[in-house]
Amino acid sequence: MKYSRLTKEQFEELHKEFINFLATQSITADEWAKLKTEKPEVAEQELDVFSDLVWEGVLTAAKYLEHISPQNIHLFALHEDHMHLIGIKINNPIDVTTKDGFNWLRNNLMDDSVEFMQAKKDYTDDKNLDIFKLIQQGSAITKGELYNYMNKLIN
Repeated sequence: MKYSRLTKEQFEELHKEFINFLATQSITADEWAKLKTEKPEVAEQELDVFSDLVWEGVLTAAKYLEHISPQNIHLFALHEDHMHLIGIKINNPIDVTTKDGFNWLRNNLMDDSVEFMQAKKDYTDDKNLDIFKLIQQGSAITKGELYNYMNKLIN
């Protein structure tokens, strides 16, 4: 398995897609039920293959990531051959994961305690795996509104 298995909730959300996936494998509902009881390791492999297919689609479509912690914000634009990072560090006890903290940041972007940095990083041989690792570390896929706002502000 390349990524990680979808959660039970994710499988439930993608129930129809999973049925279609099984159909492409020529596995009927009865055969699936039989597989789960008689050959659970094969059923597990099918779950893993489906999970990887879903992750591939999600990761390929992703254009922006955000990782926000109490004193740091990492905003990623996912380009074809590299990612661009805008980093924001808050050098005081403000917690930007709270509404008040984020409002403080919005109103004090030019404060001396707020540092901006930028970086460009080329992907390894596997762009989607690079993106997946960032998600595993706590990044979330976004539409890029915060990235684009900060990018205009500092460039």
